Amino acid sequence: MKKHAVLIPLMFLLFGCDQKETKNDAGMVKSPSEQVNVFLGTSGDHGQMSPSAATPFNQISIGPVTHPGTHTGYDHYAKEFLGFVHTHIEGVGCRGGGGNILVTPSGKKGVDEKLLKKQESAKPGYYKVAFENGIMAEMATDLNYGVHRYHFPASEKMLKVDLAHAFLNRFVAAEHTLLGNTIKGWIDTKTVCDNGKYRLYFYMEFDHVASISKSGKDNYLIYGTDEPTMGLRIGFSSVNVAFAKARVLNGGSLSETIEKNTSTWNSHLGHVMVKGEVDRVALFYSLLYRALQAPYLVSEPDGSYKAIDGTIQKSNDSIYHGWAIWDNYREQMPLLSLLFPQKYGDIARSIANLYPYGKNDWSTQHEPSNSVRTEHAQVVLLDALEKGHSLPLEKIKDSLISEIGRLDFGSPDKALESSYDLWASSRLMLELGDTLLADSYLDKAMDYQTYWQKDFADMGWPDVDRMGARGLYQGTLWQYRWFVPFDIEGLQQLAGGEPTFREQLDRFFEENNYNHANQPDLQVPGLYNTTKEPWKSQKLYRNIMLDTVAQMYFNNNSKGVDPYIGRIYNNRPRAYLKTMDDDMGTLSSWFALRAMGLSAVNVGEPAYYLTAPTFKEVVLNGSSSKSFKIQVSNYHKDHFYIKSVHLNGKPLHRNWLTHQEIMDGGELIMETDSVPNRKWGTANQYLTHVNIIKD
Repeated sequence: MKKHAVLIPLMFLLFGCDQKETKNDAGMVKSPSEQVNVFLGTSGDHGQMSPSAATPFNQISIGPVTHPGTHTGYDHYAKEFLGFVHTHIEGVGCRGGGGNILVTPSGKKGVDEKLLKKQESAKPGYYKVAFENGIMAEMATDLNYGVHRYHFPASEKMLKVDLAHAFLNRFVAAEHTLLGNTIKGWIDTKTVCDNGKYRLYFYMEFDHVASISKSGKDNYLIYGTDEPTMGLRIGFSSVNVAFAKARVLNGGSLSETIEKNTSTWNSHLGHVMVKGEVDRVALFYSLLYRALQAPYLVSEPDGSYKAIDGTIQKSNDSIYHGWAIWDNYREQMPLLSLLFPQKYGDIARSIANLYPYGKNDWSTQHEPSNSVRTEHAQVVLLDALEKGHSLPLEKIKDSLISEIGRLDFGSPDKALESSYDLWASSRLMLELGDTLLADSYLDKAMDYQTYWQKDFADMGWPDVDRMGARGLYQGTLWQYRWFVPFDIEGLQQLAGGEPTFREQLDRFFEENNYNHANQPDLQVPGLYNTTKEPWKSQKLYRNIMLDTVAQMYFNNNSKGVDPYIGRIYNNRPRAYLKTMDDDMGTLSSWFALRAMGLSAVNVGEPAYYLTAPTFKEVVLNGSSSKSFKIQVSNYHKDHFYIKSVHLNGKPLHRNWLTHQEIMDGGELIMETDSVPNRKWGTANQYLTHVNIIKD
């Protein structure tokens, strides 16, 4: 990342030289981090995000807990605060998770001890709030390190520390020691959905302390001196207390941490630079910010990390953890593969490294961080392999085979999803040279046709638009019937051919069956790219990103009960549809990719469909030496139909690019229009088909 630190400020100047609207109060071009709204999606069930001070891919995030709270413990419109916690897992189900180590400031006796919000502000890596009783709190983070600063209006001051705090009472156990002005130890907490357990080692150091006393088994009272402030520095580790302590000893002051984090966020967000309408740029970076929260870097500087069987191991790779693969393999993983290719390789190897130590679909009892689920891991492994990353497949072959043996075909949706895993596993076995298993898995993957014809061919049944019909999980038969991303050619044939397939897509959208509040049909708006009318995908993408739409489904409601009509993506606390969780960057990444003009053809194949960016110019800086520039030659903010495309000076008639073409760098010039070009993108289309591995 240090290589980018020199380049990014220059890029701000280059991009901002003719954009007066993107300058800050000091007259300087706004950096990406300055355009992030960390309060987006922080109210109610409209994203389930937190404004906490956070660092990219870092499991420590320090932020407020309100009464009442939501999945992340906070609601933007709540006034009463309970204090501040150090872990959040963004926008996931089962009512969220995390919420470790609650710190609550308390002032002079006789003053209302309720912390009632008066004013708050935040930016990436930093959070600040002032209360009506005169107390003010600030906090910032670095990698596995955090610093608090509390300002008090009176001489009496105290911090209450509750080590047993966790959202949804998921705290399990703790062991800790008080020595001088420090508290150290570990905490065990149940993971999201209570399926497993993670352990955090911590080290806390307080300043301006008069005394510290215990007020219960896992509670401490820290009394301040005559100084007007009290401070707290904290370090985390998944390995041991010594590493957590080292984070504190090497950590900076509040101002130093803020400055470092700002640089870190600008470096990460600067992996893609966009130029366009100020509101679109702000929305884009606010969502990209969410896409870079997880997974978490859990290995220590010497390479040590805790495996999911509880053993301490060492690796030359950076080890990541904190998974919601069933959700974010669809969108966040492809985004990371473009913007952070080296990191994506480490993430894929970290996923592969789950297998030798007992990977299952949910969490184990020895997770190194909070986590959710890991279905479709083999799809991510294939995707990384196809994008040129090395993986220890031989080492984990038996575990891969064992996982395939546990696939579930018990409901129509599971049957299609498991077929996808079989297809990916077939390709992995082919890479290992095991053609017998590869063919066997491919044959089983092709059995999706039997399941499809049984449950998805006839859409005249009365339950086709009913949530949960026939045992489906969070979706309808209409929404799941398209989930054969590895064999769109075969799916079109099952539907009766390309024209009939297209007509069925038309009906799907005309009847408002699409549900952007969840993941099962996220890929469906892009399926027109495989037909003779790719311009319809171009229109759908723009509508979903920036225009008024009708949405009928929220959680498991009946279709049409209290429908929503309006924009889905908004740069405000109530940002998403109701019940639309971000799912650890999934829905943010969906937007970010398409706003850049790209969307994954099929995770597991290194290709992307083209759509019109929402900006005049996009520059991807995934490589330290090469950049890929997408420019709209006749930009108009309301034009989204592609008229023509040139790649490195040559006409491009296909509506897709390979991953390698983007990684090689270059320039894509796109001409857009207010009316569709019905011929562009209809030749040489990228249609996935199961025979591709034998070609």
